[in-house]
Amino acid sequence: MITWVLYDISSNKIRSRVAKICKNMGLYRVQKSVFLGTLEDNQFDEIKLHIESLIDLENDSVYVFPMSKTNFNMCGLIGQAFDRELVTDEIISKFF
Repeated sequence: MITWVLYDISSNKIRSRVAKICKNMGLYRVQKSVFLGTLEDNQFDEIKLHIESLIDLENDSVYVFPMSKTNFNMCGLIGQAFDRELVTDEIISKFF
């Protein structure tokens, strides 16, 4: 499933660890605190558990959104496009 991970994490160390988890799961950074990619169902659950174990639940926030391909294809982009060096052609082609 297509998955978005968006976060607001106060600790630089924890924020870096969450970004590394996202990258290791095959997600691509599309903005400084936003990752996008395709995860299997078990990976979706796994990433949520990993991140929950790291963050400060009282102060930090992380959103992990599943999205259907149909809804993803309906997304619009306003302003700057994805950084083409950070995102695969597969994801870019769905937007353009």
